[in-house]
Amino acid sequence: MSSAVDRPLIVQSDRSVLAEVDHPAYPDARNALCQFAELEKSPEHIHTYRITPLSLWNAAASGLSAQDIIEVLTRFARYGVPGNLETDIREFIGRYGRVRLVNCGDELHLVSSDTALLAELWNHKQIAPVLSRRVAPDRIAIVRHMRGHVKQALIRIGFPVEDLAGYAEGAPLEIVLRSSLPSGAPFRLRAYQDEAARAFWAAGSERGGSGVIVLPCGAGKTIVGMAAMSMMRRQTLILTTSITAVRQWQRELVEKTMLAEDQIGEYSGELKQTRPVTITTYQMITYRPDQNGPFPHFELFTRGDWGLIIYDEVHLLPAPVFRITSEIQARRRLGLTATLVREDGREADVFSLIGPKRYDVPWKTLEAQGWIAEAECVEVRLPLPSEGRMEYALAEQRAKFRLASENPLKFPVVEALLERHREDLVLIIGQYLDQIHALAERINVPLITGKTPSTERDRLYDEFRSGAIRRLIVSKVGNFAIDLPDANVLIQVSGTFGSRQEEAQRLGRILRPKRDGMVAKFYSLVTRETKEQEFAMNRQLFLTEQGYRYRIVDANTITGGSG
Repeated sequence: MSSAVDRPLIVQSDRSVLAEVDHPAYPDARNALCQFAELEKSPEHIHTYRITPLSLWNAAASGLSAQDIIEVLTRFARYGVPGNLETDIREFIGRYGRVRLVNCGDELHLVSSDTALLAELWNHKQIAPVLSRRVAPDRIAIVRHMRGHVKQALIRIGFPVEDLAGYAEGAPLEIVLRSSLPSGAPFRLRAYQDEAARAFWAAGSERGGSGVIVLPCGAGKTIVGMAAMSMMRRQTLILTTSITAVRQWQRELVEKTMLAEDQIGEYSGELKQTRPVTITTYQMITYRPDQNGPFPHFELFTRGDWGLIIYDEVHLLPAPVFRITSEIQARRRLGLTATLVREDGREADVFSLIGPKRYDVPWKTLEAQGWIAEAECVEVRLPLPSEGRMEYALAEQRAKFRLASENPLKFPVVEALLERHREDLVLIIGQYLDQIHALAERINVPLITGKTPSTERDRLYDEFRSGAIRRLIVSKVGNFAIDLPDANVLIQVSGTFGSRQEEAQRLGRILRPKRDGMVAKFYSLVTRETKEQEFAMNRQLFLTEQGYRYRIVDANTITGGSG
């Protein structure tokens, strides 16, 4: 860079960072910045990032030092780094690991060389209830089953614990990755997949064994999970989002490891198999016949001698699973996700109970390397029909969003896009069942919803994969864990308010690399000057954070055949 004035970042004393999107150095700055800061706003030209305690602690856990972070900011900052921010970064990074959990016979000890800090914790009203007894000035004993509760309590007051208490080994299980697939095609880990698994495992030391791997949809998070399993070689419990995902994990394990089919169990509403590798769903685990009664399937966490528990799509972890996870901290825990964003704001609980971020690769980095497809994101804006404007004007706020989302003028736009992409494999996805049922009937395209029997669902997915059908409509069940590698166009007719995590998952449905290097297209249909447009602006945050740019077009450019 020629001079400080010609740099893309403005670093401010309130821990915000403004990034000039059109600056030629912005892509490099963004890739460095996203390792320790969170994107807050992303209009056209200036993006706002925020450096938070949690973002710094995740950075520290993944190996970044305070000096590393300050050097990045200094390299890209137009006006220098405010002195108070440098101090904040050093202090917050310095808090990670200042208090440690270690194994000590039948107890766990909370230890720190800062005896004044331990004295403060011992007398803290929020912390004292989860502590057991003062052993020495530099250590406090805690009961083993309070391990997770202590970590949650301490992160709430700003002192994340470095958990070095180790893990129960679990029952051994020989898990070996294949060198070639049953089809005869060679199979080996990509470099970043191997790096991610090794960052989690940490050579079997107490510094590894718990944490989150953040990789884009289509980058092979399932393979990273299998790589971690092969390093540990222990019995494993896998929690995922749906029965479709359960069976996808089963297929992948049989195809890419030497495990026999009878070593892999499905624990679902249809089958209750507990095997050396057992796969279940969050819905199954959190089922209870009585709203105020116990969760009968929680016993699965302790029924097997698990050496590893994998939480697929960890950003969707239901609240009850946090509760049971706080009780099983002696089991190694791996979270897999495309985004650490949670709509309920419980990112700190993911950090303390599953573990900190261990590995992260920007989407655009893998796109540049050819591991995921290049994608173009287009927002198609259309008006409300004149006859619907008064109903919208008089509706309650929540009803306004649904009225805008189910705008009937979206149907002709879908038809025009299907004509434009008649040679492509197109997924259409929507939130509202009435809307997608009506659309399926109008355009005569198969539909998959939560009520579609699993055999029918699998048949339709298989036909789509083979090209026997080239269009498929899915409800929100299509957000997660569908392996449709050749899908290259997605049309989103409606979504869940401003959910960034949903945007991540839906984009991921079309990011598998294409055989011909074709650019994937992601269309979002949005009703202009409505609640839907307001929420769509929030959904763009995820895409711009990953380096994608939204192109906004008027519906007339689609239905008119130009644009």
